[in-house]
Amino acid sequence: MRLTFLGTGTSFGVPVVGCRCPVCTSSDSRDHRFRHAALLEWGDGRSVLVDTPPELRLQLLRAGVERVDAVWYTHSHADHLHGIDDLRIFSVKARRNVPIFMPSHLLDEVKDRFRYIFDQGVWVEKGTSKPELSLHPLEPLRPQILAGESFLPLPVPHGRQTVFGFRLGSLGYITDAKRLPDATFAALEGVDTLVLNALWFGNPHPTHFNVEEAVEVAERLGARRTYLTHLTHRVGHAELERRLPPEVRPAWDGLTIDLEETS
Repeated sequence: MRLTFLGTGTSFGVPVVGCRCPVCTSSDSRDHRFRHAALLEWGDGRSVLVDTPPELRLQLLRAGVERVDAVWYTHSHADHLHGIDDLRIFSVKARRNVPIFMPSHLLDEVKDRFRYIFDQGVWVEKGTSKPELSLHPLEPLRPQILAGESFLPLPVPHGRQTVFGFRLGSLGYITDAKRLPDATFAALEGVDTLVLNALWFGNPHPTHFNVEEAVEVAERLGARRTYLTHLTHRVGHAELERRLPPEVRPAWDGLTIDLEETS
């Protein structure tokens, strides 16, 4: 199994429009961060996409993605959802619905926000297309099968939203969290590879981990390796590499890591 980080930035992305800070003007390609997305792939060609940010088409082209078997949505904020129309190519090519999975409490909101996709009364003109997607609810700590693999939904608080990370075999994946509830922490114990969100050093944020908080969680869980994602322009890749402990590394757009097979 392989994990590719398609986008490791926050809702503004990096560079931020109109910003001339050192990170936004950096020549280090690892400081250029699309908004959050990731891809899980198996040796037989199966793949699961995590989130659909506004730059999804560019991310998929850069990674050479030709197939998506299912999509895991962490939550409904625009930077994680609003590239949903770019799934259209997969339903057109496969001539079938693409299954998408999201927290059950978000289904009505997403159906309302993207009525042209989910309202069967909305017809497309002859010769045109729209994404053909099938909605599947996720419930906290209740395993769900995506592309033949068992994912365990892990709820974490993110302001007024509850975000769903997941555990998949030896991988724990959490984004947009401020803390790990006891049940989620327990479900992550024993992971080999951990992914956590982290904005910047210092200055705690009300709905996200900062770097220090993410490192503390990683140390408590004791994962062999942890990758930080959902990073802002207030911290550059080189600084992160310099200041982080050896077992915690910054992810970057395009980074691919090999993981244990789950089945």
